[in-house]
Amino acid sequence: MKLLKLLVFAIFAISSLQAQMHMPKNYRAVPFAKAQILQSGKAKMFCPKCGMTLPMFYRTNHAAKVNGKMQQFCSMHCLVEAMNKDGNVTDIQVVDNSTLKFIPVSKAYYVVGSSKPGTMSKVSKYAFGTKEAAQKFAKEYGGKVMKFDDVLAMVKDSFKKESSMIAKKQKMMAKKGEMIYNKKCQKIDKKFTNVADAKAYIKANKVCGDIKGKPLQAVGLYLINR
Repeated sequence: MKLLKLLVFAIFAISSLQAQMHMPKNYRAVPFAKAQILQSGKAKMFCPKCGMTLPMFYRTNHAAKVNGKMQQFCSMHCLVEAMNKDGNVTDIQVVDNSTLKFIPVSKAYYVVGSSKPGTMSKVSKYAFGTKEAAQKFAKEYGGKVMKFDDVLAMVKDSFKKESSMIAKKQKMMAKKGEMIYNKKCQKIDKKFTNVADAKAYIKANKVCGDIKGKPLQAVGLYLINR
């Protein structure tokens, strides 16, 4: 009987290990403690444009002063949205994937189109502080080494098409958010102008308990569109 129990335990352990090995991981994420958050306010952990949680997409984070106030974005796509809609954007920075610290985009070398996932785009964009680090990454994961101005021009050119794709996904996610809200959340009448503020309010006031991740994003999208 003891031998049988040990055998069952071993099989369970192997199965669990195999499941973990095949479990998809978000390459873009870092532990919250390792993420530099340059913006301030109650919603500082979320992208002010799309509302996504910044540490979960940290390796593609950008930051800039928008009309003199520092904002931090999950991606270059959301940075370009700020450029298109919000006025004066200066002091643009990006996360160096070698150090996980922000650096000026003028000093960055981007690897565009690697096999690693993109953020708010089908085409991935990861920045590095040295050309050698970017070339090493590109050699391992594919992609082209480019400077910021060229990458920015590419993102601006595809912005409208990518925005349309994102809007469709967000609409579907908002429908899931409505179901989650109706099932798990306290009903509120408060209006929100962006997903980041909605998510910050939900978490601070425990509107949906300890909800986080994609469910939190979905509810936030629902609340700003209802």
